[in-house]
Amino acid sequence: QLQLVESGGGLVQPGGSLRLSCAASGFTLDYYAIGWFRQAPGQEREGVSCISSSGGSTNYADSVKGRFTISRDNAKNTVYLQMNSLKPEDTAVYYCAAAPYYSGSYYGHEYNYWGQGTQVTVSS
Repeated sequence: QLQLVESGGGLVQPGGSLRLSCAASGFTLDYYAIGWFRQAPGQEREGVSCISSSGGSTNYADSVKGRFTISRDNAKNTVYLQMNSLKPEDTAVYYCAAAPYYSGSYYGHEYNYWGQGTQVTVSS
């Protein structure tokens, strides 16, 4: 069964850090671009960051630029999202998704596989 599994979410104080992981099972991530998305209660899903299959190209939403870093380790079949200087407005369920090509955009229809999400809560 082809699936993506996110992990690493939790409760953190403002200014803190978390590292999310997106692991694939049933297929290899080597040939896929990966996007991270988030959705807060009552809000639309938004794209956070994406990375090409090689890792050579990345993109960040303005809201996280300079604070979040996306990376991948294809040997471990895993993509990471390092989140620093977290703010309460970063609170959301975070999802990773795989696309067959990298476009630097966050259109949902470009992504074939989606994980179930991991909750990130930033609160004092």
